[in-house]
Amino acid sequence: MAKVKKTSFFCTECGFEQAKWSGQCPACKAWNTMVEAPASPSPGPGSRGAASVRGTDLKPLRLDEISLEEEDRTSTGFAELDRVLGSGVVKGSLVLVGGDPGIGKSTILLQVCRNMAEAGKKILYISGEESLKQIRLRAERIGKTEGDLTFLSETNLGAIAEVIRKCRPDAVVIDSIQTMFLEEVTSSPGSVSQVRECTGMLLQIAKGEEITVFIVGHVTKEGVVAGPRVLEHMVDTVLYFEGDRFASYRILRSVKNRFGSTNEIGVFEMREDGLREVLNPSEFMLEGRPGGASGSVAACLMEGTRPIMLEVQALTGRTAFGMPRRVAAGTDYNRVNVLMAVLEKRCRMEFSQYDAYVNIAGGMRMSEPALDLAIVTALISSYQDIPVDEKTVVFGEVGLSGEVRAVSMAEQRVREALKLGFTRCIMPRVNLRKMDLPEGIRLEGAASVSDVIRLLKN
Repeated sequence: MAKVKKTSFFCTECGFEQAKWSGQCPACKAWNTMVEAPASPSPGPGSRGAASVRGTDLKPLRLDEISLEEEDRTSTGFAELDRVLGSGVVKGSLVLVGGDPGIGKSTILLQVCRNMAEAGKKILYISGEESLKQIRLRAERIGKTEGDLTFLSETNLGAIAEVIRKCRPDAVVIDSIQTMFLEEVTSSPGSVSQVRECTGMLLQIAKGEEITVFIVGHVTKEGVVAGPRVLEHMVDTVLYFEGDRFASYRILRSVKNRFGSTNEIGVFEMREDGLREVLNPSEFMLEGRPGGASGSVAACLMEGTRPIMLEVQALTGRTAFGMPRRVAAGTDYNRVNVLMAVLEKRCRMEFSQYDAYVNIAGGMRMSEPALDLAIVTALISSYQDIPVDEKTVVFGEVGLSGEVRAVSMAEQRVREALKLGFTRCIMPRVNLRKMDLPEGIRLEGAASVSDVIRLLKN
């Protein structure tokens, strides 16, 4: 009698597994995300578990018996990446780097491998997408490589695991997890089963052998391929590359980090010789600001502990249609509509008769509440055709009653603006009462959006 092949159904969003198909995932409530895949093989008596990887008997330890050393964290050679990771890579951690195809995931990991190899670490770079000749062509583009850095082109993870245990490197890069496969799993590479089982084996290697493992995960626009979202609960750190692949900048954002903050970002610039870190993102984002043009306002937002200056642009004009157009690039579209409704109700501005376009210059996407007052100021400036002084920075949250509410880290924002040469700051009046007044910049508090109109005319 033929043996019946057992299958399971996985959610591509959260990784939930069940025996039958359903239109909605019971765990994350997402619709049409359940896909069929062969069930995971049951472990046999000879399978390699975590204990066999370590080669020792399991023994529980108290906290005071666990030793911590400075060598447990290794620098990647990029100050921006070290900040996102939490002052370096933790030994034995599993790091997932996700992003759209062509965004620069393989490039930055190859540069990290070069930096760590030059620092005396033993690095193994494994590619399932490129041949060794193709890797060399890409490596020569980013510069000379020195140190103990070796390369391997292979997709069979069973053979890769043996090479890793034999070479015992300090760090391993898997590019990418969608190309890896295990012979024990009958599904094709890139399926939910293969990705999950391959990641599970890499997790055992990272923890058992104390080897840092970087995994590259591709994200498709449709979201149907088993990508980083299935792996997020398995790995220690999840990093996402953001930004337009045709633009020069890249933003590295931490989504999950067991060893550091998830609010930090790193800013990089794509050049011919690879990625270069942008140590002063504020100056980078404000380059090319128009002088004397209405609708252009500088804002200061916080990403973790880092203040970032950027330009908010707005353009308004009478509509030629019955329903005015609303376009928001780089910020929440619905939030822009709410702010325009507040201005129409509280300040008697007839935005229902105007088209409105709001843009965060440079392509960066921001959603912090402190962006509200900058958007409102840009809309008022464009509507009344009043240019905002180039040396003025604006930040604050706006409520539905038109009030300007306090924001966090106001003093850090002001100091960042002062460092870049700004001489005037429009901020919430509540924050102004609670902070020390620095020299060199004039602080003006606004309690409502009506105060902003008054301040712009002064």
